[in-house]
Amino acid sequence: MRYEELVIEGRNAVIEAFRSGKTIDKLYVLDGCQDGPIRTIVREAKKTDVILQFVAKERLDQMSETGKHQGVIAFAAAYEYASVEDMLADAAKKEEEPFLILLDSVEDPHNLGAIIRTANLAGAHGVIIPKRHAAGLTAVVAKASAGALNYTPVAKVTNLCATMKELKKKGLWFVCADMDGELMYHVNLKGPIGLVVGNEGEGVGRLVRETCDMTAAIPMKGDIDSLNVSVAAGVLAYEIVRQRLNG
Repeated sequence: MRYEELVIEGRNAVIEAFRSGKTIDKLYVLDGCQDGPIRTIVREAKKTDVILQFVAKERLDQMSETGKHQGVIAFAAAYEYASVEDMLADAAKKEEEPFLILLDSVEDPHNLGAIIRTANLAGAHGVIIPKRHAAGLTAVVAKASAGALNYTPVAKVTNLCATMKELKKKGLWFVCADMDGELMYHVNLKGPIGLVVGNEGEGVGRLVRETCDMTAAIPMKGDIDSLNVSVAAGVLAYEIVRQRLNG
């Protein structure tokens, strides 16, 4: 496994990356360039929902590591993303109720890495993140996960709400971390479950929160009103573990 984020520069290299099936997170293309290879790259990008941005040459020059970007730079995940189906299959193989952690707009890679580490230790079958407004699987995430990224699958989905609705059809229900919710000790966290956690600034977004079945609050006795998102995810994940162990 490689720990660095993969930077792919040059028209032929980017075209081959798409055609080989490599997961491309972001694509930057020279604004106004319409020649054949560039059109091919843009067409491939649109097939896969890559985040595509048209930028000035100066921006590409700043991002380039080789100085030979030829008007296009792609950023690929350092690790391959899994599918949600892979996670459910893993739970079934282990004869366990599915336990997934979903992150709404967690943009700090250190927090993402820490949550992946917690997910592994708590026995979660995977972590689900959205394509936009979220940290991807970069070198920083890999380091912060302390190796857990080698063992805990991460799926990137276009729409968290749509994914949650599909998972509900398969028997999962969702609990949202919310400091205005019911005290977590009073919430039934057993069974096939998805734990949804938002970013530190805004928390879980309204639409995602409304898609959840219940909300759970962590008791707090101090002078400040919130925990770091990775700590909050860990506290709630281990309340799920506790309730499962107690039957």
